Amino acid sequence: MESMPSALPDGEPVPADGSLPAHALHDTAARPLGFYLHVPYCATRCGYCDFNTYTASELGGGASRESYADQVVEEIRLARKVLGDDPRRVETVFVGGGTPTLLPAADLARMLRALGEEFGFAEGAEVTTEANPESVDPAYLGELREAGFNRVSFGMQSARQHVLRVLERTHTPGRPEECVAEARRAGFAHINLDLIYGTPGETDEDWRASLDAALAAGPDHISAYALIVEDGTRLARRIRRGEVPMTDDDAHADRYLIAEERLSAAGMRWYEVSNWAAADDAAARCRHNELYWTGADWWGAGPGAHSHVGGVRWWNVKHPAAYARALAEGRSPGAGREVLGAEDRRVERILLELRLARGCPLELLAPAGRKAAQQACDDGLLEPGPYAEGRAVLTLRGRLLADAVVRDLVD
Repeated sequence: MESMPSALPDGEPVPADGSLPAHALHDTAARPLGFYLHVPYCATRCGYCDFNTYTASELGGGASRESYADQVVEEIRLARKVLGDDPRRVETVFVGGGTPTLLPAADLARMLRALGEEFGFAEGAEVTTEANPESVDPAYLGELREAGFNRVSFGMQSARQHVLRVLERTHTPGRPEECVAEARRAGFAHINLDLIYGTPGETDEDWRASLDAALAAGPDHISAYALIVEDGTRLARRIRRGEVPMTDDDAHADRYLIAEERLSAAGMRWYEVSNWAAADDAAARCRHNELYWTGADWWGAGPGAHSHVGGVRWWNVKHPAAYARALAEGRSPGAGREVLGAEDRRVERILLELRLARGCPLELLAPAGRKAAQQACDDGLLEPGPYAEGRAVLTLRGRLLADAVVRDLVD
């Protein structure tokens, strides 16, 4: 579920030409390079959604789906200018949204072709697109595969109609499973299904049914996220009015344990707190998301998209019209940026790497953090074996309390 949040942070201005400090481009060959391409369009807005997306009625003037691919291609060309003689080829591409597959497959292919022309692709590059189940058919999936996409992520969320109704998802139960079969026939080796647990009105049995349906479809990757009710969404307003009940933290914990039990029994292994992949296939993991979790480099193209290169993080203007205008005027669409210091990067490594099955090195921790790690190990929140070998790795109970463990370790 790779999407752009609707709110942007403050930061210093981005130069009009998008140029980066010299240190950000130092020793780039040691870091992988990925691209995130944001497609901000949706047919309808789901009740829980707080992402930077727009339906036709919300879009207003100055932007259109028809010209969007051309604008992304322009930003890819800008990236080539900014990165200069950086020799790296692209190792991962993730097209997210919104609903990328609302665009013609030819538009997604054109964006991918621009990346190939400007940067080239590393051997075995991972190329993913998100898709809503009702927005694709076998012919569309075949076009994507022919264009070079080799991984697809379908938004399933639930197998129960009443849960989908609360989320305001428009696909019918059973359609995501059909999509997996269609993607396999189109030649996709790697397929993800996104699930959400903790929807108001969902029961443990509903959640088990969703997990079982997802597993029966045969993807090699499943993501399971706890529903976060964001202020300002229709779902938050419905909960505030008492129309639907709020799910509590205990229910979220129970659903997570059910997911771990069901998925591991089916031969999937967690490699990040919310992500499971086929245990016998290292290629099943989402390599693009691993770039984020390990602090590598990626360029995010599109309205509101975030980027990170060599310790410099920046984000684009939010609205598609403002994004289109900046590129038409030959300016970077960047809205702001921040240069991360050594301490910022250390803390971010702990925050992100602790969520991984391989954990984070204890050498990253300050003295207070090391003391907290010892206590977490004694309390059964960190695995004792890896701890003795110099790594902090969450136990299953630790995963349930990951946010609290991280807070203690970064002190």
